[in-house]
Amino acid sequence: MISARHRLASAVVAAAVLVAWVGVGRADEPDLRGWDYLVEKLVADDVPRARAVATFTDPRMPRFTGLEFSVAPRESAALYRGLLKPRTVSAARRCRARYEDALGAAEATEGVPANVLAALLYVESGCGRTTGNARVLPRLARLSMANAPENLAANLERLGATRTPEAAVRARARYLEDTFYPEVRGTFDVADRLGLDPLELVGSEGGAFGYPQFLPTSFLRYGVDADGDGRVRLDDMADAAASCARYLAHHGWKPGCSRRERQHALWAYNHSDPYVSAVLALADRLGGSPAPVVHQARAARVKGRPPAAHATRHAPRPASRRTRPSLARAH
Repeated sequence: MISARHRLASAVVAAAVLVAWVGVGRADEPDLRGWDYLVEKLVADDVPRARAVATFTDPRMPRFTGLEFSVAPRESAALYRGLLKPRTVSAARRCRARYEDALGAAEATEGVPANVLAALLYVESGCGRTTGNARVLPRLARLSMANAPENLAANLERLGATRTPEAAVRARARYLEDTFYPEVRGTFDVADRLGLDPLELVGSEGGAFGYPQFLPTSFLRYGVDADGDGRVRLDDMADAAASCARYLAHHGWKPGCSRRERQHALWAYNHSDPYVSAVLALADRLGGSPAPVVHQARAARVKGRPPAAHATRHAPRPASRRTRPSLARAH
């Protein structure tokens, strides 16, 4: 039988190994400003150490000071109530009409109706009007640090005071890390594809970008170069509509699918019942042929150009900017 003293000595040795692993004591490395845990994961995942260190010590990257998370957050249906008001539905109809060619081409290719794609893109970003100007990497990196030892310990102490079961706190921390670390890693691959520095990718406060508000792994898996220019650009409606259609088709949307199958596909896009209901309800209101538009709006229907301000000035701020899984349920 192993003695208590021996077990204690083993624990001390294991702790020393962990300290060495996270990079403490590297005299030749700058202060990683709290991101040590994440940098080491990236290095182990084939991101060159010099690149990871340079990124997380860049002045544009804020210091990690901790992430407080909830065990079971929920998204309120109130976020989406404004989407079915007459003025909003009219703006979404104008969006569909403006991008009829791109939406119709995506429908023909993947079998996802143009009215559904228009509704989704309108809910996500007002059809490109509000895609966000926040740096994507810091938002995703912060969420991926939920399970870092010091951060987990702080949340165990905080939530323990509310009698939250320890197992639930640990499970939530693992979920956030498992969900958002791949997005952090994916940001480096997206940057490489687009010829950007990882910190130059911008989008919503939740870490999603482009007209469809994709997370990085969604861009990598489902992005479509619909206009054949050699690049996937989510700020181009042809590519954005085709990418959305491919995403939904991959998750079960097909011609003639049932209401339940449609709900399942949209749930994959954003894990939120209110979101799913809002997109389907708006799509129902956009059903049939697109509404006619005035000459000026038709002339402005150029690939990649968002609707003019006058066309959507009454629209509410898009209620959801999250793509697989819902960032509203992240923290």
